[in-house]
Amino acid sequence: MLPARVDTSWWYIGALGARVICDNIPGLVSRQRQLCQRYPDIMRSVGEGAREWIRECQHQFRHHRWNCTTLDRDHTVFGRVMLRSSREAGFVYAIYCSQGELSVCSCDPYTRGRHHDQRGDFDWGGCSDNIHYGVRFAKAFVDAKEKRLKDARALMNLHNNRCGRTAVRRFLKLECKCHGVSGSCTLRTCWRALSDFRRTGDYLRRRYDGAVQVTATQDGANFTAARQGYRRATRTDLVYFDNSPDYCVLDKAAGSLGTAGRVCSKTSKGTDGCEIMCCGRGYDTTRVTRVTQCECKFHWCCAVRCKECRNTVDVHTCKAPKKAEWLDQT
Repeated sequence: MLPARVDTSWWYIGALGARVICDNIPGLVSRQRQLCQRYPDIMRSVGEGAREWIRECQHQFRHHRWNCTTLDRDHTVFGRVMLRSSREAGFVYAIYCSQGELSVCSCDPYTRGRHHDQRGDFDWGGCSDNIHYGVRFAKAFVDAKEKRLKDARALMNLHNNRCGRTAVRRFLKLECKCHGVSGSCTLRTCWRALSDFRRTGDYLRRRYDGAVQVTATQDGANFTAARQGYRRATRTDLVYFDNSPDYCVLDKAAGSLGTAGRVCSKTSKGTDGCEIMCCGRGYDTTRVTRVTQCECKFHWCCAVRCKECRNTVDVHTCKAPKKAEWLDQT
């Protein structure tokens, strides 16, 4: 396992809210602090982006033993799980760097003039998202700390950062508006916009599932396959060095919170199923009554009235590990 080191303190910006005080963000290197002080409006966007990618991470891993849980008052956000050079660390770095939307950026100066697509000619107009600016700023800010270091973990982080930024470009979409008499489309103006972040999250989750285990070359400048016969990592692959823990039990040193008390599905055969989620420990079943709105009707004018429906369901939660017998004898 690589030396323990966490270079994720800038994620804490997402927990500070809109008013970012650069000197109070723990762990920033001088270059990051300079950018923070010089571009306070952009740093607010960085904070908003951090909150969005944390929500997306938790969505992608909601049925996984490791579910992207955040820790209060911890500037690394995810705790000691980020000490390992694991798949989870690789995913977190990539998905943060894929959140490239900076709301205060100007329009893209390169998207001008006339163009052509399958529907015919159109003029670039409106205000295209300045993805070039967003990617450049993300690269300058996020990579600043890694570039000061020359170890293998920094090399891994830089690679996964780049994968995240590449994912942004992958899902740019073209939006257009028609102009003409009675809505005819004799003239179109189009602009580029960032796609729904869920598409990027889904893509990076697939990259996580196919992540490549690597080892650093002797000169520390590149990667090679961890074992003979393994495929080499490409520029779009997430990479990792260390195998992940199983996340079954509480292990503070490994950053594992365990799965005791996690809700599971009795019928699923997937990672959300009780057999896998509970690591074979079994589960408890609690009968719960839920109240929901139902039979909603629109009444003129202008209200929607609903009834309250009660539904009793069984909720299954993972049992805690049994205490070892030898602990009772000491």
